[in-house]
Amino acid sequence: MRFESLKTLSTRKNYVTENKSISFTDLFNSNVFDDSAMRDFLSKEAYDSVSNSIKSGKTINRKMAEHVASGMKRWALSKGATHYTHWFQPLTGSTAEKHDSFFEPENGKAVEKFTAGALVQQEPDASSLPSGGLRNTFEARGYTAWDPSSPAFIYENTAGKTLCIPTVFVSYNGEALDYKAPLLKSLNLVDKAATDICKYFLKKVSSCTASLGIEQEYFLVDEAMYQARPDLVMCGRTLVGHAPAKGQQMDDHYFGSIPDRVFNYMYDLEVEAAKIGIPLKTRHNEVAPGQYECAPMFEDVNLAVDHNQLLMDLMDEVAKRHHFRVLLHEKPFAGINGSGKHNNWSLITNTGVNLLSPGSDPNSNLLFLTIFINTIKAVHDNSDIIRASIASASNDHRLGANEAPPAIISAFIGSKLTQVLNAFLEDSTANNKGEKKSINIDKIPEIFRDNTDRNRTSPFAFTGNKFELRAVGSSTNSAQPMTALNTAVASQLIQFKADVDAAVASGKDLKKAIVLELKKVLTNAQNILFEGNNYSDEWAKEAKKRGLSNIKNTPESLKAYVSQQAMDTFVKNGIFTKEELHARYEIMLEDYMKKIQIEGRVLGEIAYSYVLPPAIEYLTIVATNIRTLKEAGIKVGKAQKELVETIANHIDMVKIKTDKMVEARKKANIMEDSEKQAISYHFDVKESFDDIRYHMDKLEQLVDDKIWQLPKYRELLFLR
Repeated sequence: MRFESLKTLSTRKNYVTENKSISFTDLFNSNVFDDSAMRDFLSKEAYDSVSNSIKSGKTINRKMAEHVASGMKRWALSKGATHYTHWFQPLTGSTAEKHDSFFEPENGKAVEKFTAGALVQQEPDASSLPSGGLRNTFEARGYTAWDPSSPAFIYENTAGKTLCIPTVFVSYNGEALDYKAPLLKSLNLVDKAATDICKYFLKKVSSCTASLGIEQEYFLVDEAMYQARPDLVMCGRTLVGHAPAKGQQMDDHYFGSIPDRVFNYMYDLEVEAAKIGIPLKTRHNEVAPGQYECAPMFEDVNLAVDHNQLLMDLMDEVAKRHHFRVLLHEKPFAGINGSGKHNNWSLITNTGVNLLSPGSDPNSNLLFLTIFINTIKAVHDNSDIIRASIASASNDHRLGANEAPPAIISAFIGSKLTQVLNAFLEDSTANNKGEKKSINIDKIPEIFRDNTDRNRTSPFAFTGNKFELRAVGSSTNSAQPMTALNTAVASQLIQFKADVDAAVASGKDLKKAIVLELKKVLTNAQNILFEGNNYSDEWAKEAKKRGLSNIKNTPESLKAYVSQQAMDTFVKNGIFTKEELHARYEIMLEDYMKKIQIEGRVLGEIAYSYVLPPAIEYLTIVATNIRTLKEAGIKVGKAQKELVETIANHIDMVKIKTDKMVEARKKANIMEDSEKQAISYHFDVKESFDDIRYHMDKLEQLVDDKIWQLPKYRELLFLR
């Protein structure tokens, strides 16, 4: 297949979209049941009901829901939709949907039907989706419920159009079986907590919204090359492959000219994204060859997460038109940079104030410091939970690999803000732009944005008016880390307000109480602040002295979900029940185990079926030639003999080590305890992969190129 794929690639023609004359302004949201569409297709009463639900979370009654369903149906039919679905995000990490037709037979004719019941709630069952023990086989009902805060949209593919209604997915007893339900709870929690804090400073604030911008990195490989690699097809990453002579060391791909075929793909993706309201803003080449990035404008967290999940689906669909395959795995190729998904998070008031944007007057800066310092404390206290929220078998390849933040959760705020905080603690002065300003209750100094360099090695970096969680993996559903961050920050703000209110009740002045409490919070959170190189060995040693965790693998990191800290953060604040946390722990352990199990099986197949046969064939050819030379009386040199011995040794080691890995996998499979099973898969199975790969990669270098079956890195990464 390798040579067939190379032949196919050599004859590829660019797929050019027919939409290049379309205005993106006209295209944007054209397939979204947005405010404009609702005004056109809903009665004033129905429109007001949905608007109130979106703005204040008020329930839409069933009678009004009938009007909404009728208007939504008319809009969808006018767009050419034939089916509808409740679109949800189960604990598989991907999206899910079950389509139903608008058309039903009635008196021998077809009529379009879409009722409030179909809009508001459905019972897809979906009993085979992960539940972590929350649903028994004989109690397998699952319900999807409409989320009005995320607008319905039309999803197009070559076969037709479908009305998609974003929903939560819960069990018969109401337990969350998805990522969206806990995220929505965390957003409500952080809204109330931040709003209560704002009331100290800004009386007109009535709500706060968490804002998010998600950068998406990915690789593109030709479809024919992809299909010739069983590891890419089954695992999303290459399990074998020697590094090419030229990788990313020349830095010539990063921000370079976008290849024409890739550019056509990007444009086509942007067109499809615009139709369903995904506001893609940026596109460029990333560091590694074959790697790219796109990034949208900032949106409310719930919508940003929905859009990112949609974007990943779109990327895959659009890629097929261009005979590409998208690789969203965090580490599809060894020896070059993997892919992440930086989550840029902030809090915005309904009056338009970014609470993480420093101001120019004492009052606004005290508010900024209140949110800023409490966010740092929240991450400090919940660092293990945040680490667990970004843990996966695939992200383990990136964390700490000098291309992504390490597994140690720390925060970078920059030298200037460090000076401000130190001065704040000491009641001294901060030199900012050459001007000394006293830090006291009445005169917080002006704090300027973007007055320090960015630390690209930090897991949680302040970047002017937002925090950037840089440790999220490229394939991750961002709802999980955002739920953890929102809840952690909200929990800390709630505690902070309780302490301040108690101080005020005892007779302290409000601003004095805020400042004194902020100093306590900051003093207890300073260990997590680090300005230097997070990749260095010195930092790992220093972090250990500070008592910061350095959990390097997924099975051990996931324990945070069933820790006392998780109970205090999630359960006490009503985001998860204890049972839901334990269910997620079991689901994520099982997910880890299954992914490593699949990789182990594929690696064994590659060793036995793809690597050893050509290696043995080539060894036979070389050995036969040597024997022929000897028989002809021609002297055989030492190098030729060593070549035979070297190839034979690598063949033996591949067979021996693969057999050992298979046996380790069998032992892990019979373990009944999921935690022990996942740990065994990590230490006994996965740890052997690199050793097996070493010998296979050596054989790739030695075996005649004409009989090597797997597409090589130079072909996968550089041929377009």
